[in-house]
Amino acid sequence: MSVDWQPGYLSDGLIKLVPVKATDFDALYEVASDPLIWEQHPERERYKAEVFRIFFDGAIASGSAFLIVNQADDRVIGSTRFYDFNEAGSSVAIGYTFLARAFWGGTYNRAVKRMMLDYAFQHVDQVLFHVGPDNIRSQKAVAALGAKQLGTVDFDYYGRVKPQVLFGISKEEG
Repeated sequence: MSVDWQPGYLSDGLIKLVPVKATDFDALYEVASDPLIWEQHPERERYKAEVFRIFFDGAIASGSAFLIVNQADDRVIGSTRFYDFNEAGSSVAIGYTFLARAFWGGTYNRAVKRMMLDYAFQHVDQVLFHVGPDNIRSQKAVAALGAKQLGTVDFDYYGRVKPQVLFGISKEEG
């Protein structure tokens, strides 16, 4: 089965998810350059341009990353992506998500994840989330979506393996 994990764009009236392009680095880095976004993240220095470049290049290479755009003013407010599609296991992961702090608090993250879950469940039976063990904010956010903690796994962050808490949600639960 061939799945397009980066469809044209997804929209719900509050936000839209637009495929990331190589020319989007400056707009996305403007959001990512806030060190407080990354304070609970395993890659705490991602606010630095050279560290963010690795993340951004990975987003482009993935072919499944999106800009998160606030529809009220058409401003880039973050990024997210699908990854680790497992056809045999009928699963895909959602992650690498970050939002400008002005959009924290649940509404925008929930909208992003809901659109992505709705799209993913057209193609797979389970969605996974890898969350840093110290990233309590994100652990609470995925649990609020209905995802259950499945255990701990090692996750490769661009050549550096880090432990992650694995969450999952099934199509029936989603």
